[in-house]
Amino acid sequence: MDDIRAVSVIGAGAWGTTLAWMLGRAGRRVKLWVREPRLAQIMRRQRRNATFMPDLELPATVEPSNELAEVLDGAQVVLTVVPSHGLREVMRAAAEFFPDEAVIISATKGIERGSGLRMSEVILQELGEGHRRHIAALSGPNLSGEIARGMPAVSVVASSDEQTALLGQRLLSNDLFRVYTNCDIIGVELCGALKNIIAIAAGVCDGLGYGDNAKAALITRGLAEMARLGVRLGAQPATFWGVAGVGDLSATCMSRLSRNWNVGWRLAKGESLQQIQASRDSVAEGIYTTVAACQLAEQAGVEMPIARAVHKVLFEGCPVTEAVQSLMTRARKPETEDW
Repeated sequence: MDDIRAVSVIGAGAWGTTLAWMLGRAGRRVKLWVREPRLAQIMRRQRRNATFMPDLELPATVEPSNELAEVLDGAQVVLTVVPSHGLREVMRAAAEFFPDEAVIISATKGIERGSGLRMSEVILQELGEGHRRHIAALSGPNLSGEIARGMPAVSVVASSDEQTALLGQRLLSNDLFRVYTNCDIIGVELCGALKNIIAIAAGVCDGLGYGDNAKAALITRGLAEMARLGVRLGAQPATFWGVAGVGDLSATCMSRLSRNWNVGWRLAKGESLQQIQASRDSVAEGIYTTVAACQLAEQAGVEMPIARAVHKVLFEGCPVTEAVQSLMTRARKPETEDW
Protein backbone atom coordinates (compact mmCIF):
# COMPACT_ATOMS: atom_id res chain seq x y z
CA MET A 1 0.00 0.00 0.00
CA ASP A 2 2.88 2.37 0.63
CA ASP A 3 3.55 2.49 -3.12
CA ILE A 4 0.02 3.79 -3.84
CA ARG A 5 0.64 7.46 -4.38
CA ALA A 6 -1.61 8.28 -7.34
CA VAL A 7 -5.29 8.42 -6.37
CA SER A 8 -8.14 9.89 -8.38
CA VAL A 9 -11.49 11.04 -6.98
CA ILE A 10 -14.31 11.37 -9.51
CA GLY A 11 -16.87 13.82 -8.15
CA ALA A 12 -16.36 17.02 -6.14
CA GLY A 13 -19.51 17.23 -4.06
CA ALA A 14 -19.27 17.42 -0.28
CA TRP A 15 -18.21 13.79 0.18
CA GLY A 16 -15.88 13.64 -2.81
CA THR A 17 -14.16 16.85 -1.72
CA THR A 18 -13.84 15.54 1.84
CA LEU A 19 -12.32 12.24 0.68
CA ALA A 20 -9.84 14.10 -1.54
CA TRP A 21 -8.91 16.37 1.36
CA MET A 22 -8.50 13.41 3.71
CA LEU A 23 -6.24 11.52 1.28
CA GLY A 24 -4.25 14.63 0.41
CA ARG A 25 -3.77 15.41 4.08
CA ALA A 26 -2.25 11.93 4.46
CA GLY A 27 0.34 12.75 1.81
CA ARG A 28 -1.32 11.09 -1.20
CA ARG A 29 -1.23 12.79 -4.57
CA VAL A 30 -4.90 13.22 -5.45
CA LYS A 31 -6.47 14.29 -8.73
CA LEU A 32 -10.04 15.49 -8.15
CA TRP A 33 -12.49 15.56 -11.06
CA VAL A 34 -14.85 18.54 -10.92
CA ARG A 35 -17.81 18.52 -13.30
CA GLU A 36 -18.04 22.29 -13.76
CA PRO A 37 -14.97 23.85 -15.47
CA ARG A 38 -15.43 27.18 -13.70
CA LEU A 39 -15.62 25.54 -10.27
CA ALA A 40 -12.45 23.56 -11.05
CA GLN A 41 -10.63 26.83 -11.86
CA ILE A 42 -11.86 28.48 -8.66
CA MET A 43 -10.84 25.47 -6.58
CA ARG A 44 -7.33 25.48 -8.08
CA ARG A 45 -6.97 29.17 -7.30
CA GLN A 46 -8.67 29.41 -3.93
CA ARG A 47 -7.95 25.84 -2.67
CA ARG A 48 -11.57 25.57 -1.53
CA ASN A 49 -14.85 24.15 -2.85
CA ALA A 50 -17.01 27.19 -2.23
CA THR A 51 -20.17 25.41 -3.42
CA PHE A 52 -20.10 22.32 -1.19
CA MET A 53 -17.32 22.58 1.45
CA PRO A 54 -16.37 26.27 1.76
CA ASP A 55 -14.56 25.88 5.10
CA LEU A 56 -12.28 23.04 3.97
CA GLU A 57 -8.85 24.07 2.69
CA LEU A 58 -7.47 21.61 0.17
CA PRO A 59 -3.85 20.49 0.61
CA ALA A 60 -1.37 21.31 -2.14
CA THR A 61 -1.33 17.59 -3.03
CA VAL A 62 -4.95 17.79 -4.29
CA GLU A 63 -5.24 18.83 -7.95
CA PRO A 64 -8.77 19.80 -9.12
CA SER A 65 -9.46 19.35 -12.84
CA ASN A 66 -12.42 19.20 -15.21
CA GLU A 67 -10.63 16.81 -17.61
CA LEU A 68 -11.30 13.10 -17.06
CA ALA A 69 -8.30 12.09 -19.17
CA GLU A 70 -6.00 14.19 -16.99
CA VAL A 71 -7.52 13.01 -13.73
CA LEU A 72 -7.36 9.31 -14.62
CA ASP A 73 -3.89 9.34 -16.15
CA GLY A 74 -1.68 7.04 -14.07
CA ALA A 75 -4.30 6.46 -11.36
CA GLN A 76 -3.70 3.41 -9.17
CA VAL A 77 -6.93 3.83 -7.18
CA VAL A 78 -10.09 5.61 -8.34
CA LEU A 79 -12.85 6.65 -5.95
CA THR A 80 -16.18 7.35 -7.67
CA VAL A 81 -18.35 9.84 -5.77
CA VAL A 82 -20.81 10.92 -8.47
CA PRO A 83 -24.56 11.20 -7.67
CA SER A 84 -26.35 7.98 -8.61
CA HIS A 85 -28.42 9.52 -11.40
CA GLY A 86 -25.27 10.76 -13.16
CA LEU A 87 -22.87 7.89 -12.50
CA ARG A 88 -23.50 5.93 -15.69
CA GLU A 89 -22.94 8.97 -17.91
CA VAL A 90 -19.65 9.83 -16.17
CA MET A 91 -18.37 6.25 -16.23
CA ARG A 92 -19.20 5.99 -19.92
CA ALA A 93 -17.18 9.13 -20.58
CA ALA A 94 -14.34 7.87 -18.37
CA ALA A 95 -14.13 4.37 -19.86
CA GLU A 96 -11.62 5.19 -22.62
CA PHE A 97 -9.21 6.75 -20.11
CA PHE A 98 -9.61 4.23 -17.28
CA PRO A 99 -6.40 2.39 -16.26
CA ASP A 100 -6.84 -1.38 -16.66
CA GLU A 101 -5.42 -2.34 -13.25
CA ALA A 102 -6.80 0.52 -11.17
CA VAL A 103 -8.72 -0.39 -8.02
CA ILE A 104 -12.19 1.20 -8.03
CA ILE A 105 -13.89 2.24 -4.78
CA SER A 106 -17.49 3.33 -5.23
CA ALA A 107 -18.54 5.86 -2.59
CA THR A 108 -21.96 6.69 -4.08
CA LYS A 109 -24.94 5.55 -2.01
CA GLY A 110 -27.80 4.82 -4.36
CA ILE A 111 -29.66 2.50 -6.71
CA GLU A 112 -30.07 3.35 -10.38
CA ARG A 113 -33.63 4.18 -11.38
CA GLY A 114 -35.03 2.00 -14.13
CA SER A 115 -32.38 -0.74 -13.99
CA GLY A 116 -32.42 -1.25 -10.21
CA LEU A 117 -28.65 -1.77 -10.31
CA ARG A 118 -26.27 -1.07 -7.47
CA MET A 119 -23.54 1.48 -8.14
CA SER A 120 -20.77 -1.10 -8.56
CA GLU A 121 -22.93 -2.89 -11.12
CA VAL A 122 -23.41 0.33 -13.09
CA ILE A 123 -19.65 0.92 -13.05
CA LEU A 124 -18.91 -2.59 -14.29
CA GLN A 125 -21.47 -2.31 -17.08
CA GLU A 126 -19.69 0.77 -18.39
CA LEU A 127 -16.05 -0.22 -17.75
CA GLY A 128 -16.31 -3.96 -18.43
CA GLU A 129 -16.29 -7.17 -16.40
CA GLY A 130 -12.50 -7.20 -16.41
CA HIS A 131 -12.61 -4.73 -13.52
CA ARG A 132 -14.78 -6.93 -11.25
CA ARG A 133 -11.90 -8.24 -9.12
CA HIS A 134 -10.75 -4.68 -8.48
CA ILE A 135 -14.02 -3.08 -7.41
CA ALA A 136 -15.16 -2.21 -3.89
CA ALA A 137 -17.79 -0.07 -2.15
CA LEU A 138 -17.27 2.40 0.69
CA SER A 139 -20.19 3.02 3.05
CA GLY A 140 -20.91 3.92 6.65
CA PRO A 141 -22.05 6.73 8.98
CA ASN A 142 -19.89 9.33 7.24
CA LEU A 143 -21.39 12.81 7.48
CA SER A 144 -18.83 14.82 5.56
CA GLY A 145 -19.25 17.96 7.66
CA GLU A 146 -18.20 16.14 10.83
CA ILE A 147 -15.25 14.40 9.18
CA ALA A 148 -14.03 17.70 7.76
CA ARG A 149 -14.03 19.13 11.29
CA GLY A 150 -11.75 16.35 12.49
CA MET A 151 -14.37 14.30 14.33
CA PRO A 152 -13.77 10.52 14.49
CA ALA A 153 -15.81 8.21 12.25
CA VAL A 154 -15.86 4.62 10.99
CA SER A 155 -16.70 3.13 7.61
CA VAL A 156 -16.64 -0.15 5.67
CA VAL A 157 -14.89 -1.13 2.44
CA ALA A 158 -16.69 -4.11 0.89
CA SER A 159 -15.54 -6.28 -1.99
CA SER A 160 -15.92 -9.85 -3.17
CA ASP A 161 -12.11 -9.84 -3.43
CA GLU A 162 -10.36 -9.78 -0.06
CA GLN A 163 -7.18 -8.12 -1.32
CA THR A 164 -9.16 -5.29 -2.90
CA ALA A 165 -11.02 -4.68 0.38
CA LEU A 166 -7.75 -4.74 2.35
CA LEU A 167 -6.15 -2.27 -0.05
CA GLY A 168 -9.09 0.11 0.37
CA GLN A 169 -8.88 -0.27 4.14
CA ARG A 170 -5.16 0.60 4.23
CA LEU A 171 -5.58 3.50 1.82
CA LEU A 172 -8.40 5.22 3.70
CA SER A 173 -7.61 4.45 7.35
CA ASN A 174 -6.15 7.17 9.54
CA ASP A 175 -6.19 8.19 13.20
CA LEU A 176 -9.71 9.67 12.91
CA PHE A 177 -11.21 7.46 10.20
CA ARG A 178 -11.35 3.77 11.09
CA VAL A 179 -12.20 1.47 8.17
CA TYR A 180 -13.43 -2.13 8.42
CA THR A 181 -13.55 -4.68 5.59
CA ASN A 182 -16.57 -6.71 4.53
CA CYS A 183 -17.04 -9.42 1.91
CA ASP A 184 -20.74 -8.57 1.35
CA ILE A 185 -20.64 -5.82 -1.28
CA ILE A 186 -24.32 -6.43 -2.09
CA GLY A 187 -25.41 -5.81 1.48
CA VAL A 188 -23.11 -2.84 2.08
CA GLU A 189 -24.29 -1.07 -1.07
CA LEU A 190 -27.94 -1.74 -0.35
CA CYS A 191 -27.57 -0.50 3.24
CA GLY A 192 -26.02 2.73 2.01
CA ALA A 193 -28.83 3.27 -0.46
CA LEU A 194 -31.91 2.13 1.44
CA LYS A 195 -31.17 3.96 4.70
CA ASN A 196 -31.66 7.26 2.87
CA ILE A 197 -35.35 6.44 2.34
CA ILE A 198 -35.82 5.83 6.05
CA ALA A 199 -33.97 9.07 6.78
CA ILE A 200 -36.54 11.03 4.75
CA ALA A 201 -39.26 9.39 6.85
CA ALA A 202 -37.31 10.28 10.00
CA GLY A 203 -37.20 13.92 8.94
CA VAL A 204 -40.98 13.84 8.47
CA CYS A 205 -41.35 12.30 11.92
CA ASP A 206 -39.27 15.04 13.53
CA GLY A 207 -40.89 17.78 11.47
CA LEU A 208 -44.30 16.68 12.73
CA GLY A 209 -43.02 16.66 16.32
CA TYR A 210 -43.88 13.01 16.92
CA GLY A 211 -41.19 12.43 19.55
CA ASP A 212 -38.68 9.73 20.42
CA ASN A 213 -41.05 6.77 20.63
CA ALA A 214 -42.16 7.23 17.03
CA LYS A 215 -38.59 7.88 15.86
CA ALA A 216 -37.28 4.71 17.51
CA ALA A 217 -40.10 2.67 16.00
CA LEU A 218 -39.45 4.13 12.56
CA ILE A 219 -35.72 3.34 12.65
CA THR A 220 -36.34 -0.20 13.93
CA ARG A 221 -39.01 -1.07 11.40
CA GLY A 222 -37.07 0.71 8.68
CA LEU A 223 -34.10 -1.54 9.35
CA ALA A 224 -36.39 -4.58 9.17
CA GLU A 225 -37.64 -3.69 5.69
CA MET A 226 -34.14 -2.79 4.49
CA ALA A 227 -32.94 -6.24 5.55
CA ARG A 228 -36.01 -7.95 4.12
CA LEU A 229 -35.29 -6.60 0.64
CA GLY A 230 -31.52 -6.93 0.97
CA VAL A 231 -31.57 -10.60 1.90
CA ARG A 232 -33.98 -11.34 -0.95
CA LEU A 233 -31.45 -9.71 -3.31
CA GLY A 234 -28.52 -11.76 -2.02
CA ALA A 235 -27.16 -9.78 0.91
CA GLN A 236 -26.05 -11.30 4.21
CA PRO A 237 -28.39 -10.53 7.16
CA ALA A 238 -25.48 -9.66 9.49
CA THR A 239 -24.46 -6.74 7.27
CA PHE A 240 -27.63 -4.88 8.25
CA TRP A 241 -26.71 -5.02 11.94
CA GLY A 242 -23.23 -3.58 11.31
CA VAL A 243 -21.58 -0.25 10.57
CA ALA A 244 -23.01 0.07 7.03
CA GLY A 245 -26.48 -0.93 8.23
CA VAL A 246 -27.68 0.14 11.65
CA GLY A 247 -24.68 2.46 12.04
CA ASP A 248 -25.31 4.51 8.93
CA LEU A 249 -29.08 4.32 9.39
CA SER A 250 -28.83 5.77 12.91
CA ALA A 251 -26.59 8.66 11.88
CA THR A 252 -28.64 9.58 8.83
CA CYS A 253 -31.95 9.45 10.68
CA MET A 254 -30.77 11.43 13.71
CA SER A 255 -28.48 14.11 12.29
CA ARG A 256 -29.66 17.48 11.04
CA LEU A 257 -26.59 17.43 8.79
CA SER A 258 -28.30 14.67 6.78
CA ARG A 259 -29.58 15.91 3.43
CA ASN A 260 -32.25 13.19 3.34
CA TRP A 261 -33.47 13.96 6.86
CA ASN A 262 -33.67 17.61 5.81
CA VAL A 263 -35.91 16.72 2.86
CA GLY A 264 -38.33 14.93 5.17
CA TRP A 265 -38.31 17.78 7.69
CA ARG A 266 -39.16 20.31 5.00
CA LEU A 267 -41.92 18.10 3.58
CA ALA A 268 -43.45 17.96 7.05
CA LYS A 269 -43.31 21.75 7.23
CA GLY A 270 -45.40 22.04 4.08
CA GLU A 271 -42.86 22.50 1.29
CA SER A 272 -43.26 20.58 -1.95
CA LEU A 273 -40.57 18.33 -3.37
CA GLN A 274 -40.15 20.76 -6.26
CA GLN A 275 -39.51 23.66 -3.88
CA ILE A 276 -36.99 21.64 -1.89
CA GLN A 277 -35.03 20.48 -4.93
CA ALA A 278 -34.99 23.96 -6.49
CA SER A 279 -33.33 25.38 -3.36
CA ARG A 280 -30.52 22.78 -3.09
CA ASP A 281 -27.12 22.44 -4.75
CA SER A 282 -26.47 18.98 -3.30
CA VAL A 283 -28.35 15.77 -4.07
CA ALA A 284 -30.51 13.93 -1.53
CA GLU A 285 -30.05 10.39 -2.83
CA GLY A 286 -33.07 9.05 -0.98
CA ILE A 287 -35.41 10.78 -3.45
CA TYR A 288 -34.07 8.75 -6.38
CA THR A 289 -33.58 5.59 -4.32
CA THR A 290 -37.21 5.58 -3.21
CA VAL A 291 -38.33 5.02 -6.80
CA ALA A 292 -35.77 2.28 -7.46
CA ALA A 293 -36.36 0.51 -4.14
CA CYS A 294 -40.12 0.38 -4.57
CA GLN A 295 -39.66 -1.09 -8.04
CA LEU A 296 -37.22 -3.71 -6.71
CA ALA A 297 -39.52 -4.58 -3.81
CA GLU A 298 -42.46 -5.08 -6.16
CA GLN A 299 -40.40 -7.29 -8.48
CA ALA A 300 -39.07 -9.33 -5.55
CA GLY A 301 -42.45 -9.64 -3.81
CA VAL A 302 -41.15 -7.91 -0.66
CA GLU A 303 -43.18 -5.59 1.56
CA MET A 304 -41.60 -2.18 2.23
CA PRO A 305 -44.39 -0.13 3.80
CA ILE A 306 -42.20 2.79 4.91
CA ALA A 307 -40.59 3.11 1.48
CA ARG A 308 -44.05 2.97 -0.12
CA ALA A 309 -45.30 5.69 2.23
CA VAL A 310 -42.32 7.90 1.38
CA HIS A 311 -43.00 7.31 -2.33
CA LYS A 312 -46.62 8.41 -1.86
CA VAL A 313 -45.53 11.64 -0.18
CA LEU A 314 -42.76 12.43 -2.68
CA PHE A 315 -44.47 11.52 -5.95
CA GLU A 316 -48.17 10.87 -5.43
CA GLY A 317 -49.32 13.98 -3.60
CA CYS A 318 -50.13 12.16 -0.36
CA PRO A 319 -50.17 14.44 2.74
CA VAL A 320 -47.53 13.44 5.29
CA THR A 321 -50.07 12.92 8.08
CA GLU A 322 -52.11 10.61 5.87
CA ALA A 323 -48.98 8.58 5.05
CA VAL A 324 -48.22 8.20 8.76
CA GLN A 325 -51.78 7.12 9.47
CA SER A 326 -51.59 4.48 6.74
CA LEU A 327 -48.53 2.97 8.45
CA MET A 328 -50.15 2.94 11.88
CA THR A 329 -53.35 1.27 10.69
CA ARG A 330 -51.80 -1.53 8.62
CA ALA A 331 -52.92 -5.11 9.28
CA ARG A 332 -51.62 -6.55 12.55
CA LYS A 333 -48.73 -9.00 12.24
CA PRO A 334 -45.88 -10.57 14.26
CA GLU A 335 -42.62 -8.68 14.66
CA THR A 336 -40.31 -11.53 13.71
CA GLU A 337 -40.39 -12.59 10.08
CA ASP A 338 -39.23 -15.62 8.20
CA TRP A 339 -37.05 -14.36 5.36
